[in-house]
Amino acid sequence: MPIRHATEADLPVILDIYNDAVINSTAIWNEIVIDLDNRKAWLAARQARSFPVLVAEEEGRVAGYASYGDWRSFDGYKHTVEHSVYVHKDHQGRGHGRKLMEALLDHAGEAGLHAMIAAIEGENAASIALHEKLGFVHIGRYPEVGTKFGRWLDLVTMQYTFGG
Repeated sequence: MPIRHATEADLPVILDIYNDAVINSTAIWNEIVIDLDNRKAWLAARQARSFPVLVAEEEGRVAGYASYGDWRSFDGYKHTVEHSVYVHKDHQGRGHGRKLMEALLDHAGEAGLHAMIAAIEGENAASIALHEKLGFVHIGRYPEVGTKFGRWLDLVTMQYTFGG
């Protein structure tokens, strides 16, 4: 299960994964699908800041992607990032999410970061369990701070502290 840095050639699949999550899940709290130009700008912005965009491959095809970026944009938070991980619906349950997370944690540790934040929809038990297995700890629950599909959503926050 190779993990590598994404290229512009990967963006159509990354776009499909993102838009599927927008349309069919509460993993992303946006309700508007995006276009390829949006993902091109997103990739360029991540690369300009030296933030990774990683992809997992299965049989030579992109099966999922992960990245991290600013948690908050103020200088005092420069050692903390927030991450996101998405796996294509046809490749879920095969360990891609875990491998992508491990690669992100390795990258962040090597970059000298201090903490990584996870913001997870409160009913996403699989994602919460994965983060626990990787050493993230619960730091908060924000009840009914978002909506999607006509219902209120809770946001669970978890934190991984490097060297801590």
